[in-house]
Amino acid sequence: MSFLAIDIGNTRLKWALYASPQPGAVLLQHGAVFLENIDRLAETEWAALPAPHSMLGCNVAGDAVRRRVEEQLELWDIEPRWVVSAAHAGGITNGYDHPSRLGTDRFVALIGARSLVVRRGLPRACLVVMVGTAVTVDALDAEGHFLGGLILPGHGIMLRALEGGTAGLRVPTGEVREFPTNTSDALTSGGTYAIVGAIERMHRHLQRRSGQSPLTVMTGGAGWKVAPAVELEHELHESLIFDGILALQAQRLAL
Repeated sequence: MSFLAIDIGNTRLKWALYASPQPGAVLLQHGAVFLENIDRLAETEWAALPAPHSMLGCNVAGDAVRRRVEEQLELWDIEPRWVVSAAHAGGITNGYDHPSRLGTDRFVALIGARSLVVRRGLPRACLVVMVGTAVTVDALDAEGHFLGGLILPGHGIMLRALEGGTAGLRVPTGEVREFPTNTSDALTSGGTYAIVGAIERMHRHLQRRSGQSPLTVMTGGAGWKVAPAVELEHELHESLIFDGILALQAQRLAL
């Protein structure tokens, strides 16, 4: 009963083939391609894969990209299924003003984080941070209620905004420094600390709300870049969205 999970972000498509559709399933194969290369998946990365029995995907790149991926999925006789944000699913209650408008990547990452907390057996609030093209910082209470969250630009968007609005800032990527003494380091440090500041602020909000120090979980393609600057205790989980997709699929099969 192999299962294919797909995560289509703003820049890349990531996929993972699991031995079964349930949390903790054995990972058989995985990969990632930039969106401009997805039209070759059936003849490249997916060509030698054993046919999965089912699939579920998360897509934030729009309908046109989804249709391109579905064309590649015609390689196998499986029904393409895509996550839709809902008021209740995967052990969470979606507190967004309009639940269906919560980005599916945020929705699935929250479910993945909740699954992680439940598997550990201790009810605990959780801060879920995704660092990619954009950055999201979302709060779950100990009962699995999504309280709300922040959206801010990622490093690349911040730098492009500065390049477009000022003169002389087209410089190489620098290092994160406490006291930057060149423009490259100043730009990289400024973007990193802006993201870290948002994480720390939401952490304080959630700790005050829950009365406990929340578990802080980071994911996303650029999570590893920001994680060293985060002084809060935190965990880096690269597969958090896939964990959420597995939890959703397992719930569907159990109904």
